[in-house]
Amino acid sequence: MDESSAKSGEDKVQESFNITLRHIALSDVDDFMVWATDDRVTKFCLWDTYTSKEQAVEYIKNQAIPHPWLRAVCLGNHVIGTITVDPCSGSGSCRAELGYVLAHKHWGKGIATRAVKMVVSTIFKDWPHLQRLQAVVHVENNGSQRVLEKAGFQRKVF
Repeated sequence: MDESSAKSGEDKVQESFNITLRHIALSDVDDFMVWATDDRVTKFCLWDTYTSKEQAVEYIKNQAIPHPWLRAVCLGNHVIGTITVDPCSGSGSCRAELGYVLAHKHWGKGIATRAVKMVVSTIFKDWPHLQRLQAVVHVENNGSQRVLEKAGFQRKVF
């Protein structure tokens, strides 16, 4: 088998898509609205589906931009989702929780898995006190469970 046919699906994603992570900006609001107004995307999110651009601008300005670690997931020049790392507090201060959201049309292409791997490869350097990165996934969110498993997370049931 030659080298090109032996590549995994994720390698193909990396070659096919220019996926980057960057800070989100107010100018990203139109891209943000694509997934934030989609009930399929927000079904398992801890926030309600957005209904107005003004609501999205307020969120980006007051929560997303000042967030300690929120990045826009970009495909080319377009923001297609976000990924966050939220530090735990108190006795769990050496832990953080990962969260992500991706526009529906980009599901199932390996993009979320690639973004999660990008975060995992840097977050422990960015936050040297961090000992554990975890994610909580709704039991019915099979797609997100697969993303985390492919990114090397281990399932623990609580």
